[in-house]
Amino acid sequence: MASLLNTLPSLKLSSITNNPLPTPQLASPIFVLPSRRRLVVRATETDSEVKASAPDRAPASGGSSFNQILGIKGAKQETDKWKIRIQLTKPVTWPPLVWGVVCGAAASGNFHWTTEDVTKSVVCMLMSGPFLTGYTQTINDWYDREIDAINEPYRPIPAGAISENEVITQIWVLLLGGLVLSGLLDVWAGHNSPIIFYLALGGSLISYIYSAPPLKLKQNGWIGNYALGASYISLPWWAGQALFGTLNPDIIVLTLLYSLAGLGIAIVNDFKSVEGDTALGLQSIPVAFGSETAKWISVGAIDVTQISVAGYLLGAGKPYYALALLGLIVPQVFFQFKYFLRDPVKYDVKYQACAQPFLILGLLVTALATSH
Repeated sequence: MASLLNTLPSLKLSSITNNPLPTPQLASPIFVLPSRRRLVVRATETDSEVKASAPDRAPASGGSSFNQILGIKGAKQETDKWKIRIQLTKPVTWPPLVWGVVCGAAASGNFHWTTEDVTKSVVCMLMSGPFLTGYTQTINDWYDREIDAINEPYRPIPAGAISENEVITQIWVLLLGGLVLSGLLDVWAGHNSPIIFYLALGGSLISYIYSAPPLKLKQNGWIGNYALGASYISLPWWAGQALFGTLNPDIIVLTLLYSLAGLGIAIVNDFKSVEGDTALGLQSIPVAFGSETAKWISVGAIDVTQISVAGYLLGAGKPYYALALLGLIVPQVFFQFKYFLRDPVKYDVKYQACAQPFLILGLLVTALATSH
């Protein structure tokens, strides 16, 4: 752990005069730091100014306000700073984490529809979704600003819609807020060991090394996408189960296996960034294997993983749950052929909107099976 922590030089205190990344100052940050000193998150590879090199890719002026709030492409160019802050957290990515908490609570077998249990689960969802996923997405956008200047120059950071200090303030507020909530949940659950805090801290570290140099896990398509899949499936499940029950080795292994499906989902998001990934030397799966092969790797990881979990449930004497999971795979395969395999860039949002509900329902089926 000490060696990992020693790789975090890019979170540092620096002088204003120490060539910070120039970005337009459109508004003051939430709080004022002492004069001539401020917190700076700096990408190690470059201190050069980020410029939008492809302005012709900017969305039309009539972009969607709904897409802007969700943090997806086709967003309206916004000047309201709080809407921009929400956009950076990408609320569209929160539901899988929220659902993971639901699955963990269901798998524990100890969740009851009481006011206290419901409130506990909502706080755990806030920790996993808006706070820690919001932190992950914001810090990822910060370290992706050079790539976004190529692929999506209209995004808030490369477009200069939000200042450096404001981004850094948001990163710290979301991270610390999530860790505080995790500690409160441990106290509330009466844990002798702060397991939820450890999960939150470990997940936050993974989020950092996923995006930031020198490790930057996302440079390797396999390691980076699996880390992302595990963060979206395993970690919130573990948090929900630890909140209401006890984690056991079988659940840990099963959820890590299910995270291979998360790897496949993560690959879906890599296709739109091929040009920027290639230019900056990131070996995403589409870059390393080509788009055609990468499409099949993605759907294979998603489908084979779920079929394997169904086989596990069948072997564990849960045939009805196994059949239910297999039934939920069928519509996913249909939408893979209808949208994703035809054009993974053009139809990525539509494919995920149609197929992912069946995948996350499969997670709940698996959780309910393990609770009995």
